[in-house]
Amino acid sequence: MVKKTENIQSKIRLRIKSYDHKLIDNSVKQIVETAIRNGAEIVGPIPLPTNFKKYTVNRSTFVHKDSREQFELRVHNRLIDILNPNPKIIESLSNLNLPSGVDIEIKMK
Repeated sequence: MVKKTENIQSKIRLRIKSYDHKLIDNSVKQIVETAIRNGAEIVGPIPLPTNFKKYTVNRSTFVHKDSREQFELRVHNRLIDILNPNPKIIESLSNLNLPSGVDIEIKMK
């Protein structure tokens, strides 16, 4: 019986969301530069599909049902994996100043 030794790797998964594609690209670039500066091994950024939410609203309040306006809300997503993070990387990522239109979900695996 041969026993396999598995190399247990910890990783941090960053899922980044924003309404503005330029804002999310600049934020991802800043995160990647910070992680590389601290000696991290990075997978990504992986662009995930953009979510579209469409809203249709009547232009008039009472009559003219055929006259409508359509609005669209786009949510851009990116995914970054940081393999085998050390405490220095985690601290530098938590101290990072990002713009207010960017949402980050951090999961430790």
